[in-house]
Amino acid sequence: MKLYKALISTAIGLAVTQFGFAQTQITYKSAKTSSSYYQMAVELSQAVKRDTNSDLIVTVEESQGSVQNVMESAFRGANYIFTTPPALVSLAQNSEAMFKNKNNPKFDEIRALFPIPSLTMHVVVSEKSGINSFAELEGKKILLGKGTFGATEGAKYLKMFGLEGKVDLAQVELSNAVPALKNDQIDGFFTSSSFPAPNVIEAAAGTKIKVLSLSDEQITQSKRTKLIIPAGTYAGQDTDISTTSLPVVAYTSTAMDEDTAYTLTKAFWNQKKLMSDVSPWWGGVSTDMLSNIKGKIHPGAVKYYREMGVTLSPEHQ
Repeated sequence: MKLYKALISTAIGLAVTQFGFAQTQITYKSAKTSSSYYQMAVELSQAVKRDTNSDLIVTVEESQGSVQNVMESAFRGANYIFTTPPALVSLAQNSEAMFKNKNNPKFDEIRALFPIPSLTMHVVVSEKSGINSFAELEGKKILLGKGTFGATEGAKYLKMFGLEGKVDLAQVELSNAVPALKNDQIDGFFTSSSFPAPNVIEAAAGTKIKVLSLSDEQITQSKRTKLIIPAGTYAGQDTDISTTSLPVVAYTSTAMDEDTAYTLTKAFWNQKKLMSDVSPWWGGVSTDMLSNIKGKIHPGAVKYYREMGVTLSPEHQ
């Protein structure tokens, strides 16, 4: 009998101990493993674990892109977070473009948590090219690359700003842009990444480059979000750079409970400074970027922002 009671007592003790150390598992659908956004996801995963003393464990999953991330939100569980530009969420909820005839009521349950670094357009040119403005790309050899947001966006800008057919497009992969620029095989290249962009940092190392600014009129025409790359971001950059960006946001759904969403959001902002010290691209993220979110923010995240005195728009709540 004593042995039986001892076993029962031990079992109860173990159960209480395990309950006390219960972990919440979160799935983070990110991007291709080769992208900077996958690296960001890994950094965020580590930050959440650190901030919550391992109470929240975030597992990063590779993704083929933002459209896949949004589509999977319709059938993934409560503890699913993913990244995508806000515009894609709007398209999904309205069954437009790539989501036409793929409507799902679950899309209406998507809720934002916090912004992450934006996709930022860089038009990089060598100083010796003599290029000082977008119009001066005419007649120059420029690398667009292919299959990337930057390539698509760059081609759109060339057409939009009257340079289609007036630029010598280099048939070189974007991965070879930096050595091609340094070896004078090209005059410049288009690239999109969160800033500071690794390939732009590499290009600026040992070579004098310029990252071109766009005028306010050009940015308005592009229908993208204006973003300022502060002076000093890249070697030799003495002034701010005005360019375009595509905001990116971490989302979940109403299936996630309020406490988990609150803890995730709090952990992100608590750890942002430390993440910025390790990876500078986090430094460009601020609560001002919440204005880029179209639609509702998760109630748990709203609770955190209210506690921090952040002003939210009516559509966010």
